[in-house]
Amino acid sequence: MKTKKMPLVSIITVNYNGAKLTCEMIKSLKSISYSNIEIIVVDNASTESTSEISKKFPEIQLIKSKQNLGFAGGNNLGIRASKGEYILLLNNDTEVDKNFLEPLVEKLISDPTIGAVSPKVYYYDTCILQFAGAKAINPITGRGGFVGDLEIDCGQHDKATKCSHTHGAAMLIPRNVLKKVGLMSEIYFLYYEELDFCEKIKRAGYSFWYIPKSEVYHKESMSVGKKSALKTYYITRNRILFMKRNVSLIKYISFLIFYIFIVIPKSILLYIIYFEFSQIIPFIKGICWHLTIKDFVPDPKL
Repeated sequence: MKTKKMPLVSIITVNYNGAKLTCEMIKSLKSISYSNIEIIVVDNASTESTSEISKKFPEIQLIKSKQNLGFAGGNNLGIRASKGEYILLLNNDTEVDKNFLEPLVEKLISDPTIGAVSPKVYYYDTCILQFAGAKAINPITGRGGFVGDLEIDCGQHDKATKCSHTHGAAMLIPRNVLKKVGLMSEIYFLYYEELDFCEKIKRAGYSFWYIPKSEVYHKESMSVGKKSALKTYYITRNRILFMKRNVSLIKYISFLIFYIFIVIPKSILLYIIYFEFSQIIPFIKGICWHLTIKDFVPDPKL
């Protein structure tokens, strides 16, 4: 990519008690071929020291939040401090290919109707895919999925394609799109916030693309992993919240019928069968949150 076609890209990552991972991510960014970047790390009120980040990479911008703002709030803080024509939201548990950024920028430059792009995402240190596009959220179940997830990459997903939404771990967005649609909704805190954000961008008339020439490696485990009360609460709460905010009334009623008569009894039964009794209360709390009016909060602007 020629220098004159190399607009400034602001790379924003959120750190919470993950200084080692963040340093590994920044180290991989220091080796990329795209030279016109700024790196912004937002520390979400970590309880551990972030001095390692500043010492190893004094040239980056480190923003320390006084409170944990969640994924959306942390990224929004970084976006407000950024100067780039394009904004890359990148998880701190990723590492990148040397030439990953040029294909993403080139695609956005080529088509102003694109709202965001994501790279091909692998599970770290494997040839196993996590993301090669995205499937639409089911209007009844409120669930979606990634194209290619857990497949060995044999070139079957090497064509750039439109997709339903981007991957929250790595998504490049033009600043002019953010000016038009605003920032991420901070009401989610954890989970579903990038899906909600993509729906908002979609309603503004933009599309999303998967770009296989760009590669990112995600250190997220391929297994589901141990459940936590925090995860159960926010996934439960935000699955309902996402549907309430993003589907028609008829579809939302259909979703509620499915949720009340299928999801709730099935989930509680499985918690009992697998002796996961600690998950029942956060699950119920996630549902009961919707008996309040806390979801009537305007989204932040750029």
